[in-house]
Amino acid sequence: MEWSFRTAEELTAALRAGEVTSVELTDEAITRIERDDKAINAICVPDFDRARAAARGADQARSRGEDRPLLGIPVTVKESYNIAGLPTTWGMPQHRDHVPDEDAVQVSRLRAAGAVVLGKTNVPLGLQDIQSFNEIHGTTNNPWDHGRTPGGSSGGSAAALACGFGALSIGSDLAGSLRTPAHFCGVYAHKPTLGLVANRGMVAPSAPALPVDLDLAVVGPMARSARDLTLLLDVMAGPDPLTFGVAHHLRLPPARHERLRDFRVLVLDEHPLIATGSAVRAGVNRVADALVDGGAHIERHSPLLPDLAEAGTLYSQLLVSGSVARFPVESYDRLRTRAAGLSADDRSLDAARLRAMVFSHRDWLQANNRRELHRHGWRQLFAEFDAVVCPITPTPAFPHDHTPNPMERRIDIEGAEYPYFDQLVWAGLPTMPGLPATAVPASRSPEGLPVGVQLIGPMFEDRTPLRLAELLEREIGGFRAPE
Repeated sequence: MEWSFRTAEELTAALRAGEVTSVELTDEAITRIERDDKAINAICVPDFDRARAAARGADQARSRGEDRPLLGIPVTVKESYNIAGLPTTWGMPQHRDHVPDEDAVQVSRLRAAGAVVLGKTNVPLGLQDIQSFNEIHGTTNNPWDHGRTPGGSSGGSAAALACGFGALSIGSDLAGSLRTPAHFCGVYAHKPTLGLVANRGMVAPSAPALPVDLDLAVVGPMARSARDLTLLLDVMAGPDPLTFGVAHHLRLPPARHERLRDFRVLVLDEHPLIATGSAVRAGVNRVADALVDGGAHIERHSPLLPDLAEAGTLYSQLLVSGSVARFPVESYDRLRTRAAGLSADDRSLDAARLRAMVFSHRDWLQANNRRELHRHGWRQLFAEFDAVVCPITPTPAFPHDHTPNPMERRIDIEGAEYPYFDQLVWAGLPTMPGLPATAVPASRSPEGLPVGVQLIGPMFEDRTPLRLAELLEREIGGFRAPE
């Protein structure tokens, strides 16, 4: 029997019943990686010897009567997480020899839960792209079409899951980096509420691994089923013990509803700043139809929805001002000159990004205050609705584009070209206010590419979109392995 595409939940049941051992699961995963990953390049840092040793340890623990949430389950970890003894480079050539001596807090939690870490998955340079390629580890291909990207920056993790290389993976998300690869590869991912999951050790080389309150970024779970997302989130959730003492358990409120017919859902498929491709619109509509068939109450419009155009601009400003703050002074001066040359009436996202690159602290505080108004708007919306369904990006996976300057890249939507980074506005919708969002497979494009949608939930009510994802999986199906 082949186990590679089973869910973690199914594998745990088989391990408990004695139908399979962790050593067998791990050997099968390694054999599959060695056979299939040459064409995909998802696993950039294998750790097979230690994985086999961990699998033997898991089997021995089970024989002694131990049971832990992920005991004996093979998993992968995004390259950007520190793993003691393995390189953490973030794809940066100057850091190819950076080897941390301590596991990231989430890697420690995986190991404590009994998981078997197979290795690390590929990322873009500095995690700064919607694709996954870099000089050190090369290009990761989409398992559905090798000429296309699996997304980024957790593209290696999504591709690994789609190929059966481990049952679970952990990634991170600042600009859709969990959700876009899930959408492009036909798997599941969950962007947790901002601050819910400790991020220490998911840090650029060679910065110290300290607890930090990130402004937009989160770390989170990826899987091949909705229930597996919840299983892994329960292992990951909770504050950093360095900040909050030893206990990391956090009691999240239960899902608002258990049955589809009790959910009130707002469905969106149009954005004022970018077109929605027909394949993605069809995916959103398939989910909307399933909700209606299941008796849920859906609306297509609400006056409570915060202004999407302002949300997109605000997200772009907060995203860019934070990432550019670390640039060297001479590039900052060049950016200031370019921003000063913009026409006052240029309201494009490109112009908003350029102006935000040279924000003063005062500018940033004003943007942050506007974010609080949006957060309050979402609170009012979630008094009337339980979840919002919308696109993750406007298109399915796009062809590899390695044009060195990403500002020169374009994204094609139904024959119209848009600036490459404009496609982030949907991913940024829950990121800017810090809301949880679950990426679920929804349909296939006419070319057979996966199409996903995101289910946005209320702050710290992560179990609500996760439960909705589970109910939808029963209605429309979930992960399907690539041919």
